Formats: sequence, structure tokens, C-alpha cells
Amino acid sequence: MTTLKQFRTPILLGIIYLILMIWLPGTAQRTIAVTISYAKEMAIIMPAVFVLMGLIEVWIPGDKIQKWLGASSGVKGVLLSFLMGTLPTGPLYVAFPLAASLLKKGASITNTVIFLGSWAALKIPQLLVEIKFLGGAFTIVRFILTLVVIIVMGVIMNILLKKDLENIQE
Repeated sequence: MTTLKQFRTPILLGIIYLILMIWLPGTAQRTIAVTISYAKEMAIIMPAVFVLMGLIEVWIPGDKIQKWLGASSGVKGVLLSFLMGTLPTGPLYVAFPLAASLLKKGASITNTVIFLGSWAALKIPQLLVEIKFLGGAFTIVRFILTLVVIIVMGVIMNILLKKDLENIQE
């Protein structure tokens, strides 16, 4: 039974694929093609992410992460989290292992949420494309509103998940 629980997501996905193959074969083929495409992409990107995580673990001591991104880092931590999220390019799933590593090393939930939110919605290359297609005024307003919401979301999640963070950092 433990093995079934461990593999419940792949089993559930397999059942969904079988149901799609029976009722909507065209959709099933496209779904499987997209799944294979994402799996290939992840197989190429994730080894580099794991190497980067290992280097962060070795090169950046936990006390530095606590100082720069911890609960007492204040505005400096918010700005650093924001910069860490807006500068890199790449899919969002790359940021999750990095965020987990930051949490384990002592980053606050607020700063981790700001990092993830910035990575997802405020990347500099995306902003340049947005300015081209939607205009500067729209982009600035959207950027500011998104940043405010991300910060508020980080504060709320910090309040709600403070006890969970203590378990992660132990």
C-alpha cells in the first residue's frame, strides 16, 4: 500500500491518459506529445539546476542567507529577493528547487515568495517584450501592481506558514 501511495500521481496520470485515449484519442496524442516535450526539457535543464543548488549549498553558508534573506533582513532582503527573481531567465520550475534551498538555509518565507513571484511575473526580458507590445504606461502600472501584490502575498504567507518554516529549517 505504501508503494501505491508513493506512485499515486503517475498512476492517476496513466488512468487519465487511458480515459483520454478511449474518448478523445486526438487529445490524448497531443497530451502525450506535450508531456514528452516537457520531460525532455526538464531532463536537459534540471541537472544544471541541481549543480547550481549544490554550489549554493557549499559556497554560501547558512548564516549569510539568514543575514541577507532572513526574517531580520528587512528592505534589503526584499530588494535582493526581487533582484534574484527578475534577472534570470528560464522556466518557473527551475526556481522551486532554488527556493527550497533558500528556505532550508534560513531565508524568510516573505523573501522566498518575492523571489518566486518575481521570477514568475517580473523578469526583465519579459518586461521588454511587454513594453514593445502593450506600451510603457501599461507595463509600468502592471509591474508596480504586481510587485505590491507579491510583497503582500509574501507577508501573508509568512504569517500563515511561520510554524511550517521552523520544521523545514530544522
